[in-house]
Amino acid sequence: MIREPFHFRETFATILADDPAHVRAAKAGMMAARQALEAYIARDPFFAATFEPYEPDSDDPVIIRMAGAARRAGVGPMAAVAGTIAWAGVESMQEAGASFGVIDNGGDIALTADRPVRVGVHAGSAALSDRVAFVVPPQDAVLGICTSSATVGPSVSFGIADAVTVFSRDVALSDAWATAVCNEIRPDDRSVLERVDPTEVSGIFAIMGDVVVRWGELPPLVPAV
Repeated sequence: MIREPFHFRETFATILADDPAHVRAAKAGMMAARQALEAYIARDPFFAATFEPYEPDSDDPVIIRMAGAARRAGVGPMAAVAGTIAWAGVESMQEAGASFGVIDNGGDIALTADRPVRVGVHAGSAALSDRVAFVVPPQDAVLGICTSSATVGPSVSFGIADAVTVFSRDVALSDAWATAVCNEIRPDDRSVLERVDPTEVSGIFAIMGDVVVRWGELPPLVPAV
């Protein structure tokens, strides 16, 4: 298996693939998504600045995905940027014939896989951090596994959670809901989960210190090795 980093401006991704051609496809897909996003932001900077849902004047699929996910989760479009770019990369890999492809874009993952994939859980100083992993079964369709944290990394968060991981077929929505849940969930207040549509999001796993919250259907969780 090939493991290759990809860095371009704010994108710091890791690509897993079986074929060098699929790695090239992943990079091309992510670059195309970034170019579309940057071109739109150049003429509509508010799209990149707002923390609220926003209706863009664009028919580009990247912009539509980000804005649609943000609207459903109640956050700004940029909350979905990393997942959307990873999604574009994996779709490009599929178009190149890949049956296995994983892109981890700073903790926001898009994957398609003909074998089980282990996805570790990093939650800063929380007790479970780096001690458990999800075993994701083979996936014919693209799956999003996106994580937001109020205590790890440079992303803006209004919450306290060490990690919120969201599973969805819509990778942009997985990313947006990870941000939204991380912003609002508290050990004694889980009302944000009542807004999540179970037909769009399959599962959520949140860590807040010693508190663990499970919602929906999650892949098996096993000790990390």
